[in-house]
Amino acid sequence: MNALAEFLRTRRGAIGPADVGLPTGPGRRRTPGLRREELAALAGVSVDYYTRIEQGRETAPSDAVLGAVAKALRLTDDEHAHLLALADRTAGRSPRRTPAGREPVRPGLRLLLESVRPSPAYVLNEVNDVLAANLEGLALMPGLGDQPPAGRNTIRYTFLHVAARTLFADWDRVARNSVAQLRSVEPTSPGPVADLVDELSASSSEFAALWRRHEVWVKRGGDTAFSHPLIGRVTLANEVLHHAENTQRLLLYQAPPGTAEHDALILLSMASQNTGAP
Repeated sequence: MNALAEFLRTRRGAIGPADVGLPTGPGRRRTPGLRREELAALAGVSVDYYTRIEQGRETAPSDAVLGAVAKALRLTDDEHAHLLALADRTAGRSPRRTPAGREPVRPGLRLLLESVRPSPAYVLNEVNDVLAANLEGLALMPGLGDQPPAGRNTIRYTFLHVAARTLFADWDRVARNSVAQLRSVEPTSPGPVADLVDELSASSSEFAALWRRHEVWVKRGGDTAFSHPLIGRVTLANEVLHHAENTQRLLLYQAPPGTAEHDALILLSMASQNTGAP
């Protein structure tokens, strides 16, 4: 089964008749979620055609058909974009986004990392490799800076580094968000994603279980609660800024000046300079 077919089957199984205004009918349903004929009717396509898509026998469905299927499945904008990207990959079309890589970080972004201090900040690629970070960024995640630069990855850190379990006060939410973000870039960066998924699945049953859920969304900002060994319990606002010319993102944690959280970041900054974190 190809990735497009697997995603459709998983999402169809996650939505029930009552969710889309259909009667459930008498007796127990053998099929979890919607039946294929129900989804086909909602999308306005034939059952045979939808079945061919879900079984991987139709490899080039149009954007219009996929849009109708996405609407029937109540997909979010992020999930719809993921569906289109999977279709491009299945059909052998060029991806609509540039694949992930460890391309050099532009000098302007490196300067920005220094300009936002004492706010911890990172430049990430699509699969969350840390391409660059300021001192505070490395200090915020204890142990991240101990890894070789080529091996630093925030998703790997979340699932495999022992410090992450206590660092993230809501580890379950951080872990779920990380996997959903990684799913969103799978169609455009299949190689790097597959390598990371294989590594993490072999080492973390929790990652493997989350990966099988096929949840998809793009991280755009919010709040993250930390329980840090130096600065204690703090909740920091995070922003994600996307570079206009490539797939690099700036992840920034910050707090308003004059707050206890901002004072904690100043303390973190002072400590990072004293330790000379790499």
